[in-house]
Amino acid sequence: RESDHRAWTPVSYTVTRQNATVQGLTEGKAYFFRIAAENIIGMGPFTETPKEIVIRDPITVPDRPEDLEVKAVTKNSVTLTWNPPKYNGGSDITMYVLESRLIGKEKFHKVTKEKMLDRKYTVEGLKEGDTYEYRVSACNIVGQGKPSFCTKPITCKDEIAPPSLDLDFRDKLIVRVGEAFSLTGRYSGKPAPKVTWLKDDIVVKEDDRTKIKTTPTTLCLGILKSVREDSGKYCVTVENSTGSRKGFCQVNVVDRPSPPVGPVIFDEIHKDHMIVSWKPPLDDGGSEITNYIVEKKDAHRDVWMPVTSTTVKTTCKIPKLLEGREYQIRIYAENLYGISDPLISDEMKAKDRFSVPDAPEQPIIKNVTKDSAVVVWKKPYDGGKPITNYIVEKKETMATRWVRVTKDPIFPTTEFKVPDLLEGCQYEFRVSAENEIGVGEPSPPSKPIFARDPIAKPSPPVNPEAVDKTKNSVDLCWQPPRHDGNGKIIGYLVEYQKVGDEEWKKANLTADSCPETKYKVTGLTEGLTYKFRVKAVNAAGESEPAYVPDPVEVKDRLEPPELILDANMAREQHVKAGDTLRLSAVIKGVPFPKVSWKKEDREVSPKADIEVTGVGSKLEIRNTVHEDGGIYSLTVENPAGSKTVSVKVVVLDKPGPPRNLQVSEVRSDSCYLTWMEPEDDGGSVITNYVVERRDVASAQWVAISSSSKKRSHMAKYLMEGTQYLFRVAAENQFGRGPYVETLKPIKAIDPLHPPGPPKNLHHVDVDKTEVSLVWNRPDRDGGAEITGYLVEYQEDGADEWTKFQTVPMLDCVVTGL
Repeated sequence: RESDHRAWTPVSYTVTRQNATVQGLTEGKAYFFRIAAENIIGMGPFTETPKEIVIRDPITVPDRPEDLEVKAVTKNSVTLTWNPPKYNGGSDITMYVLESRLIGKEKFHKVTKEKMLDRKYTVEGLKEGDTYEYRVSACNIVGQGKPSFCTKPITCKDEIAPPSLDLDFRDKLIVRVGEAFSLTGRYSGKPAPKVTWLKDDIVVKEDDRTKIKTTPTTLCLGILKSVREDSGKYCVTVENSTGSRKGFCQVNVVDRPSPPVGPVIFDEIHKDHMIVSWKPPLDDGGSEITNYIVEKKDAHRDVWMPVTSTTVKTTCKIPKLLEGREYQIRIYAENLYGISDPLISDEMKAKDRFSVPDAPEQPIIKNVTKDSAVVVWKKPYDGGKPITNYIVEKKETMATRWVRVTKDPIFPTTEFKVPDLLEGCQYEFRVSAENEIGVGEPSPPSKPIFARDPIAKPSPPVNPEAVDKTKNSVDLCWQPPRHDGNGKIIGYLVEYQKVGDEEWKKANLTADSCPETKYKVTGLTEGLTYKFRVKAVNAAGESEPAYVPDPVEVKDRLEPPELILDANMAREQHVKAGDTLRLSAVIKGVPFPKVSWKKEDREVSPKADIEVTGVGSKLEIRNTVHEDGGIYSLTVENPAGSKTVSVKVVVLDKPGPPRNLQVSEVRSDSCYLTWMEPEDDGGSVITNYVVERRDVASAQWVAISSSSKKRSHMAKYLMEGTQYLFRVAAENQFGRGPYVETLKPIKAIDPLHPPGPPKNLHHVDVDKTEVSLVWNRPDRDGGAEITGYLVEYQEDGADEWTKFQTVPMLDCVVTGL
């Protein structure tokens, strides 16, 4: 509220911070302010400012002016500029005070006149060679503010600066004919440079269309209503006594092209088409000709019909003409900037004079190799004009596209060797004839041929021999022929003959059933003698036979068994528990031996997978356990003998439980544990023992040692009177074995000893049949509370003591004496 009003005016109801800005106050008036907090229940009490606050800006002297700069220096003057201070102190600036100090002097001297408000000043009348520094301060109604930062020391001398040039145009400029263009920029230099404009190394002079304007800092060349001749390389040179700078711009004034150059030449004339040609325009308009537009017109009609607008060549085929009609052709040139005026031809009648050659007959293919073939054809009718070229084309039989085999002319010969064929591919060929009228129709395709070298029959196989036999079969093998006749060997034919017979029988009917250099002849009769021979076969046919040197008697061949051990059948095989045990060996022998596996002279475990093939045997046990260890033997046997090999298998596992866990030397806070090593160490050295204890009242085991290598441990830090269970497990590199546990709880108490003897035994009363005795407690109670005293008596001279009774107190009356 205002200080002279009683009514309060709200400022804001929504302030959530602990501060607020009050706006809309009147300068010079006095106000009171108050504030209250509010929550969802309601508004609390107000707190009020203790005294009125008058609204007015505080006024101080201005800040220091900013950006004091030296703009120009001569031998007797310095020009300076500056910016106003950031803050004027709350009152308008009334004037600036500029001061200077001659280097070497202490004091600054005022150099500005009274009431100067300009922020630019030239100090004149200085002495050439003197060095000064300057500062400026601002004044307002309160007084003069701080001076600005001083300039660097400035020596009075004429400045020399080489020319600089800053152009507004790029290296290239494209302008449409009739448009204006200008080349502008800025330059500087001391002394003031001279500006010169050149076009293609010739000085540019002003005229009605060419304007040159140069100021002390800017330069401009302008051309109005440009024409094609304004194209060229423009250069501006800025030069003074210290050097020069140049700027360049290639100006291209572009226009539509001039018409193509005539006359239109009719290169070929036919009944349904013509081929015409012309010359390019003399002036392409400053831009490359993008295409020509060609149109045709029946001489007796007024309508021009489009032929093409995409040709870039200066020749064109005019199609779809009517025989006997006269036609005119007109041609436009086009670039990016427009279409030229047309070039119009004379009238020309469509009629045939000559034709293209006929199609040749089907060509013949000879001398085929893996990468070439010779195509031969007969000369066709030439169409009235001499044949100038033959075009030979090829294609793969399965393809659709014909490809020319050479771009070079083929003439006058009527055969051509086609190179660069792909070996194994099937090809067809065709031929077209060409004269000056054009290319005739192609011939029918040749018969397909495969690109491969000519094939001869192979030479015979090498060194056939019988390598094995049974009572009804013989195994043969041989080497491939030395020469395959340039054709792939398809396979071999094997034949046999009973000694004494003349007829050879086929062991296999087709060569591809025996592609390798070995074959098993079956179905023979035991005891008979046979001859054998082998032929190689390629696409050209069968070779001469190669004979097995000696006849072969058919009977079983006996060879004693032979075992070739794999690496896993070494003398001792270690397997980690859970892994797979594999034992294998290569087996030889004729007939193939019977195979049996044993473990410790008993049948192997049913979980073992045993596999027997024609070349060996394998035993495999998955997820091995310790019990799978032992000595395994492999026996092979046939009528020629037998052979056995053995291997010791150790299944490496966690150790078994320690044995004979004993507890001794029990105290109130410790006990001594001892045990023996496990019967089974798992095939690996015991690395340590793990000892744990458990309070019988708790379910949780607590480790008290996990690295002990000894077979004993002192269990410390027990709680007196608490009952404990203990357990021990052994560890090796494969893990921790099962625990062995104490059979009954162990109570943590010190051991008990018999108490010491009572002290100071004496009688206090005697009667004729009884004696009253008293005594003192013994020095030691043996570790437990004394429960009573045993009283004995002995008749004088006797050897035996007689027990009277055990009493709880330190006195007793012995009666019955």
